[in-house]
Amino acid sequence: MTEGTTAARASAPTEEVRKLVERAQAGDRNALEELYLLHFDRIYSYLHMSVGNRHDAEDLTTQTFLKMLESIGRFRWQSAPFSAWLFRIAHNLTMDHFRANRRWQPEEDVPEPHGEEEPSAESEAMKSIGRQSMLELIEGLSGEQQQVLTLKFVFNFSNGEVATILGKTDGAIKSLQHRALVSLQKQIGGDASGADAA
Repeated sequence: MTEGTTAARASAPTEEVRKLVERAQAGDRNALEELYLLHFDRIYSYLHMSVGNRHDAEDLTTQTFLKMLESIGRFRWQSAPFSAWLFRIAHNLTMDHFRANRRWQPEEDVPEPHGEEEPSAESEAMKSIGRQSMLELIEGLSGEQQQVLTLKFVFNFSNGEVATILGKTDGAIKSLQHRALVSLQKQIGGDASGADAA
């Protein structure tokens, strides 16, 4: 599937997705298949970025959609879209995967930053970082910081949607994002000064 097709599917109108979910909840297999096709690429990409290998990403993608099949009857429209609900399932499976391998250390919730620091840190960091560069740089961040930046800047979820997916408050998401971007800004500043010295 091409990137353009993926983008078109990812931006399927909310009303279209709502109708598909209603049909799927009524047992329509074609609607379930369409929901799968609409979301497969983004869920797989997210899981691949999270776990770092194709085999585990494929396995977790399959598990995500099996959980969707099992749970879609209980899904209720609230503030977050259906895609955030699916990403929440994928995130929970990723956490189970890391716990099984003892490779995930969640951060404690930290207070939300005050004042104008966050927007300036975000804007400065994002001016300096292209999408691909950010994906390379975030490898040095904590797992939760990586998740927040990936969901926000690669998959374009809002803070509220990221909070729903990760099971955190909006304030915790803002704080994780702020700390991650400040850390990236320091990395970029260090790289630049190292290049000047060379």
